[in-house]
Amino acid sequence: MQLFYSTDITENSLLLTEDDHRHCSKVLRKKVGDQITVTDGSGYKYSCVISEIHRNQTELEILGKEQISSDRPTISIAIAPTKNMSRFEWFLEKSTEIGIDKVYPILTKYSERKVLKTERCKKVILSAMKQSQQFSLPVLHELQSWKEFVKKEYSGHKYIAYVDIENNPLAKQYNGKEEVLLLIGPEGDFSKEEIEQAFANGFKAVSLGRNRLRTETAAIVGTQILNGVIDRS
Repeated sequence: MQLFYSTDITENSLLLTEDDHRHCSKVLRKKVGDQITVTDGSGYKYSCVISEIHRNQTELEILGKEQISSDRPTISIAIAPTKNMSRFEWFLEKSTEIGIDKVYPILTKYSERKVLKTERCKKVILSAMKQSQQFSLPVLHELQSWKEFVKKEYSGHKYIAYVDIENNPLAKQYNGKEEVLLLIGPEGDFSKEEIEQAFANGFKAVSLGRNRLRTETAAIVGTQILNGVIDRS
């Protein structure tokens, strides 16, 4: 199944524009009368038929609408973006494929990247969602300071991946039943003050394994561990 994305939706029709229009009409060479599947990124699946193809958009008639419900708890990752942007985008792509709901880019004391082009990152997430045939688009928040983020209220489990912890694995701490937030620091790790602030604000230190991991690798490993625990619970 080839999955397309649109938020330009009425009761009986929708439009494909920009990349989805070009991919549908130019790359796949879909024609009027062909049936395709579309999602709005909020959990809905639309069965559609192409009614008209224009230069800048493809018009679709909606044949059916289905809510793809999920009772899985929300998985959130807070991460200091890497200096190498391609490595951060790799994390966004793979974590979306594995299963993630929210990403919070954070600016820590030892962060190497101070600016983040979120629109480019959102395109990576969108592409990964369609490629992995999911119907809910992960939310990418704007880059925010550590002090602003760490004090925010959060109702679920809160963990911080801490390199000095070896015998407190994430897989044994998380029960897989409530929403969860995992903090991943920069390659220089969190500062001592940041770790103390995390503990003071309810975060628990966990290990992702015996090896020291790159920032983006740690985030993907954490995403996989959390999904694995949920699947088993």
